[in-house]
Amino acid sequence: MEINRSRDVIVLYKDMAFPVEVDPAMVAAGWAGGQGVTWTDSPDDEFRVTFSDGTWGGFMLAGSNESADQLIAYTGNQPKYQFGVMCAGTALISTISFERYTLESRTAGPLVENTWVVGSKVRLSLRGLFTPQDEWTIAADPRAPNEFYAGSIVQPPRPNNNNYVMIQTAM
Repeated sequence: MEINRSRDVIVLYKDMAFPVEVDPAMVAAGWAGGQGVTWTDSPDDEFRVTFSDGTWGGFMLAGSNESADQLIAYTGNQPKYQFGVMCAGTALISTISFERYTLESRTAGPLVENTWVVGSKVRLSLRGLFTPQDEWTIAADPRAPNEFYAGSIVQPPRPNNNNYVMIQTAM
């Protein structure tokens, strides 16, 4: 049986989900379902998140403008009202919100695909997407090494699963 993959992230099992305020940078840029987020200060006394830089708080349940949401009443509500739903804890997800290429190749080229090995740990990249690399160490970030594991790989991306990666999260 094939999973219907019409969204950025398909959640097969989720632990916790929270309504959160989305910071202005995320509202301006938009976000994908499965985007890694981290907590940030809010002047409104609300739970507020922003794009992750390798630290985690959770991932967004839905993107701000997914094609699956077009032509329904939900279209455009998240960015307009600056909210989203963040998932945390343990989840089993299938997502296209991951780094396809290594950090080295994204910054200096030519593009080299990441290697996804079943059972390997994943982190969030400097852009808040799932990656098998420790981008803090590669980028010589003073916070290195990145010990914030976001989960582990259950199924690597491949053509017969529409290039989605399946991850068991642990955030």
